[in-house]
Amino acid sequence: MDHELSQGAALLRLLPLLWLLPQSWTAPEAPTPGWRDELQNHTFLHTMYCQNGSPSVGLSEAYNEDQLFFFDFSQNIRVPRLPEFADWAHKPRDTSNIFFDKAFCRAIIEEIGPELDGQIPVSRGLPIAEVFTLKPLEFGKPNTLVCFISNLFPPTLTVNWQHDSAPVEGASPTFVSAVDGLTFQAFSYLNFTPAPGDIFSCIVTHELDSYTAIAFWD
Repeated sequence: MDHELSQGAALLRLLPLLWLLPQSWTAPEAPTPGWRDELQNHTFLHTMYCQNGSPSVGLSEAYNEDQLFFFDFSQNIRVPRLPEFADWAHKPRDTSNIFFDKAFCRAIIEEIGPELDGQIPVSRGLPIAEVFTLKPLEFGKPNTLVCFISNLFPPTLTVNWQHDSAPVEGASPTFVSAVDGLTFQAFSYLNFTPAPGDIFSCIVTHELDSYTAIAFWD
């Protein structure tokens, strides 16, 4: 009982900060087309996160759990996960709101975090990695290896590739996105031209736990 009361007291300390959150904007409901007999539910996730690990702050946007963009805070631009989304990524929209959310998130970590240390359980998820090709395999034809990382929490990781046990350069940035349940997933891409006998490995290190997951493709 004392533990439950201490958790409740800790959460109550957060309430005075709620007024700092930006007001939510609700778009007017569009009329439902007459030809549509059943409603279709879709989810757009705009997830800002910050942490003491690396990266210290991140923003991902996903539609039905398929990531569209992440925000590169070093250049203050959206980065599309796929080339088809490039035109949308470079249209100025809500940059000022993103900077507000970033500052608010960091304030919670720096000001409230120490007060709640030891009072709220710390969650961990050990990453699971798998590697597959983006297109059907044809030896001698350019393709892309995809390293998919699931069960990731918190979203602090490094991804490295190896070919026949030798380090490989030229991989894409690691794309991190939130999924339902407030866990995270990540993707890393490596362009290559497959040849018989190739062995590629994707090495994922979860820095906070010093845990490493390795997935192979051969």
